[in-house]
Amino acid sequence: MKIVFFGTPDFAVPTLNAVLNQPDMDVLAVVSQPDRRRGRGSKLIPSPVKEVAMQAGIPVWQPERVKRCGETLSKLRNCQADFFVVVAYGQLLSPEILAMPRLGCINVHGSLLPKYRGAAPLQWAIANGETETGVTTMLMDEGMDTGAMLLKTSTPIGLLDNLTAIGDRLAKSGAELLVQTLRELDGAKLQPTPQAETEATYAPLLKKADFVIDWHRSAIEIHNQVRGFAPACHTAWGEQTLKIISTIPLVKEFFPLLPEQYQDLAKAYNHCSFEPGSPGQIIGTIKNWGPILQTGNGHLLLEQVQPPGKKPQSGWDFINGNRDIRAFGLPNAHQ
Repeated sequence: MKIVFFGTPDFAVPTLNAVLNQPDMDVLAVVSQPDRRRGRGSKLIPSPVKEVAMQAGIPVWQPERVKRCGETLSKLRNCQADFFVVVAYGQLLSPEILAMPRLGCINVHGSLLPKYRGAAPLQWAIANGETETGVTTMLMDEGMDTGAMLLKTSTPIGLLDNLTAIGDRLAKSGAELLVQTLRELDGAKLQPTPQAETEATYAPLLKKADFVIDWHRSAIEIHNQVRGFAPACHTAWGEQTLKIISTIPLVKEFFPLLPEQYQDLAKAYNHCSFEPGSPGQIIGTIKNWGPILQTGNGHLLLEQVQPPGKKPQSGWDFINGNRDIRAFGLPNAHQ
């Protein structure tokens, strides 16, 4: 099978590696987003997919807009590929490109379609409190993740699973699913299934406002936001900004869902008594764990945070070093 691979971030790397390791699959070229400037030195950094391709000696094409780059379009056409494989590439493909490969453009999408079409499916699935997600391989069409479905695989989302943990899991399962999908399509053993439009939901690009914690929301909503958009959520801490890396919802109905190593925390909380506070207010601490915050509904423990200019630290270490803090969410709230 002759394949051109489109992909950019870490999520796409396991799939590229899986295809490279198949003796019956030949990756002719890789298309990835242009190198971007990052870090203090503003150096040009290649995408993770480009790095893997270069190590494997595969040509890499990086057009700013693939559907408008005549040179890249000509190269793609000349490949006479059986498949274009697309995994988190980051650009829409034109009808012209979609029509080029003999057996179609196959996308590995990080959701159980038709739920969570769009740019951030896993982030929104976790943030919305879903207990299951997965990967769908899809025959691409001109719409936004609207193509006919091929194969699916699912995985549970635990109460403390975050974007990194689930993303790693889906990247690996998606790689295996893609290899199976290509083989079954090549052997004419797979029948595409149209998506049910009435069941479709959307996962839009994240905006800056999505990362700001509103302490008036419930404890479980804030917890899902933090782990779904990890590690980028933050709150006002006086005149500074504090990153909230991980939390534990201290809501008794969720205690049975906590992993075994957190059952001691649940027991300690059950033996405590706290006066109600305002949203964002620290109403107490649990030794060796961290501060407990009042939310709009329920209590939330700050398990791990990152002060500006410092490395992530436990909530317990943070509160011990900042005993004057009383609340979060408003300027000067700790004074």
